[in-house]
Amino acid sequence: MKIRDLMTANVSCCTPQATCEDAAKMMQQENVGAIPVTEGKKLVGIVTDRDIVVNCVAKGTHCAQTSVSSVMTRNPVTCSPETDAHEATHLMASEQIRRLPVVENGNIVGICSLGDLAVVDIHVNEAGEALSGISEQTHQVH
Repeated sequence: MKIRDLMTANVSCCTPQATCEDAAKMMQQENVGAIPVTEGKKLVGIVTDRDIVVNCVAKGTHCAQTSVSSVMTRNPVTCSPETDAHEATHLMASEQIRRLPVVENGNIVGICSLGDLAVVDIHVNEAGEALSGISEQTHQVH
């Protein structure tokens, strides 16, 4: 199965100039934990709820005055719509990421999360293993 069959299309994005408050409000409205950051349709980064908490809130900076570009992950790991779901799962585990932006010719066309992979029965075990790998590697850092 290809990522194009599992990904969420029509993803809400923000610009690098958006504030962390703007991004957090988008996350709340969309009920998501990450927002791709684009210039036009070109993916330039991704900002997560954790990025905002760790790199803005915890440092005492004002979310309404802090730009997404100062907290986002630049050049995030991506895949194409034609990437095999098994390959995407392994990529997410090895890169310790829970969300994978899907790009075509540099433009964002969707996003795939571990949850998207887990809803397909044949990928439940792989998604669980990927999450286990991410969690295990995260705990080893501490």
